[in-house]
Amino acid sequence: MRLAETVSELVERKKELFTDASDRVWEFAEIRYEEFRSAELLSELLEREGFRVEREAAGIRTAFVASFGSGGPVIALLGEYDALAGLSQQAGSDERDPLVPGGHGHGCGHNLLGTGALAAAVAVKDYMTANNLPGTVRFYGCPAEESGAGKTFMARSGLFDDVDIAVTWHPGSSNAVMQVTSLATTTVRFRFLGKSTHAAADPHLGRSALDSVELMNVGVNYMREHMIDQARIHYAVINTGGSAPNVVQSEAEVLYSIRAPKSAQVRELFERVKDVARGAALMSGTRMEFSVTGATSDLLPNPALERVLHRHMEEISPPVPAPEEIEFAKRIFASIPEPDKRSAAGRMSREKTEALQHNPLLPSLAPLIEGSVPMSASTDVGDVSWLVPTVQCTTATWAFATPGHSWQIVAQGRSSYAHKAMLYAGKAMAATAIEALLDPELIRAAKRDLELQLADDPYICPIPDHVYPPQPEKPLALQEALTAPL
Repeated sequence: MRLAETVSELVERKKELFTDASDRVWEFAEIRYEEFRSAELLSELLEREGFRVEREAAGIRTAFVASFGSGGPVIALLGEYDALAGLSQQAGSDERDPLVPGGHGHGCGHNLLGTGALAAAVAVKDYMTANNLPGTVRFYGCPAEESGAGKTFMARSGLFDDVDIAVTWHPGSSNAVMQVTSLATTTVRFRFLGKSTHAAADPHLGRSALDSVELMNVGVNYMREHMIDQARIHYAVINTGGSAPNVVQSEAEVLYSIRAPKSAQVRELFERVKDVARGAALMSGTRMEFSVTGATSDLLPNPALERVLHRHMEEISPPVPAPEEIEFAKRIFASIPEPDKRSAAGRMSREKTEALQHNPLLPSLAPLIEGSVPMSASTDVGDVSWLVPTVQCTTATWAFATPGHSWQIVAQGRSSYAHKAMLYAGKAMAATAIEALLDPELIRAAKRDLELQLADDPYICPIPDHVYPPQPEKPLALQEALTAPL
């Protein structure tokens, strides 16, 4: 029996276990560093499958590492399970309909991501057991990918130092190997401290921290003309210092996200943004403090692993959507704003775009191309890719043109076609991991690819040593009983 067939059978045997776990993580909808139920659910599932689980990995309460086997090679499957704030949505609905008003939702499909990677890890374990195959397979439970840089903290703690290759995936609207680079990023909180006075009686005695924030934002806006086109700088004022206009604001805060194709470029831009903040404080007579809250490195692709993953995706073949699945996808597609559709269609041929009107679930596998393309987004998988040869794929878990971080993604997160695509990803990842266990030359080739990209540019963790992730307390109810029986 071919490896693709064997792995497919291993995943199919336990597909109900995996789809149920994905749906429960969808229900939990826990945001970054608060994924207590999700992490415990997946940890318990892996323990029942024979894995040894290290909870609170790297000192992060919702991170864990589950291992099976011993010795080398060491193959890592990376999983995520954090949701997004404010995206609560009824499953299966083609209209905006929050499940919990103001609640959270899996608007990036991480309920599928984590469970699909877990399915791959379990299938690799089952194959190792059946064939007495040496080596170690690990599932990394990675929290806070959404603006939390969970993997960056895990990388800084050395959790990936002995890993030979890493395999992961991401839900999406197409079946493809992700031959992409990503933007490196740093997120920084700037706080200004001034002096409060009566804005009418004694304005000359006050020093406005809110003025400092406004001056800083103006200064950074002028920077945009003098930085590379691919760089991005975003900000959000998170503390205006109060709501009374007749009081000079004694404190104010702004959160900045700085992005560029390379980590070194982000570091250079960060220094310039800090200078602007210092200038704003000088102009307004205030004091400035800053703290890095998260950062990620750019993603390094790995051609050797991409070729193998693509071959397994071909051999397994994408799932075929059922008529009722296509009908729901068409209703979701109809709900998507026209500008989003035009933007997505601009990357496809006219014939394929017309076909998508009748079936927005892309059923085919995209061809493998030479080279990689830049992705205008950031991911903490980038930090793993600087340390370990890393490969990713995407599968069609939602309708074509579905906007990222949207209620439409949440609505499709428990659909039968999302489940099928999740299992497809798990099968392809498992086959790739098993081939690496069987073929030492594949690992050597993957490491050569990484070494060529690193050259004389070693990994520098973008998060300073003195910065640690948030450590929210478990709700009391969770301390008593985290999950219902599986």
